[in-house]
Amino acid sequence: MLKGEYSHNIDPKGRVIIPAKFRDDLGEHFVITKGMENCLYVYPENEWTAFEEKLNALPTTTDKKARAFAHFFQGSANDGDLDKQGRTLIPPALRSYAKLEKEVVFIGMGKRAEIWDKARWDEKNAELELTIEDIASDMEESGFSI
Repeated sequence: MLKGEYSHNIDPKGRVIIPAKFRDDLGEHFVITKGMENCLYVYPENEWTAFEEKLNALPTTTDKKARAFAHFFQGSANDGDLDKQGRTLIPPALRSYAKLEKEVVFIGMGKRAEIWDKARWDEKNAELELTIEDIASDMEESGFSI
């Protein structure tokens, strides 16, 4: 279970240390792809396989939105591997999409991790802190309780 928040820096070659607490869950090989809100999603191989099966089941030949959804995730997916220092390379296109330059934050989201630009995460997190009570109320109306 991926959980928690960890800050790291990207080196000039585009490599970043995967938080030690995430390495066991992600494994040595994982998938990095575009995520919502200009962050990156990092999936352990088994979770990516399950997600990709759902994407492959979409009616992409006849449904334009389904095709766009699959393009977004599958088209940007890259294999990630850990080096001996616990780092992985984030490809330039993904760094550009997520606006990752130096400081990044890893967020554990259960079955996947997210990688955010630190300044953008700080803004997002501050916004969440201001609205969490309204969000919690909406979730409760949907059947989720704390």
